[in-house]
Amino acid sequence: MSLELKRVEKPFSFALKDSKGNICMLDAGEAIGGNGLGFRPMELLAGSLAGCASIDVINILKKQRIEPDLFEIEINYVRKDEIPAVFDSIELVIRIDDIIDRVKLNKNVELVLEKHCSVMASLDKQINIKYKIVGRND
Repeated sequence: MSLELKRVEKPFSFALKDSKGNICMLDAGEAIGGNGLGFRPMELLAGSLAGCASIDVINILKKQRIEPDLFEIEINYVRKDEIPAVFDSIELVIRIDDIIDRVKLNKNVELVLEKHCSVMASLDKQINIKYKIVGRND
């Protein structure tokens, strides 16, 4: 596997391209001169955690013959106020159909975060990562 990162605009705007031609834009924060033309790298990392967990949870639900119409994750994070500004905490707020059995879903999410999610396994264990499940109207 390989990716290619190319600067597309000075000072910090980059295009990240995979082997299939998919492109994701990255940029630095405006505070240090970024142009707001893409995701900041730490945003992508938090988003990657949510994406990886989502794929694994939905895959388990499919095996259980459960196909939610609504599946969204709001990602809230706090970074330490030091250099490097690593994550202190990440909260995943999972919004899913009200008819999905919450006990079963909680077990699935726990399993994914403890054993299946590659991004979760790659993050520092000192990061406080938690989740909560809410319904359509919560």
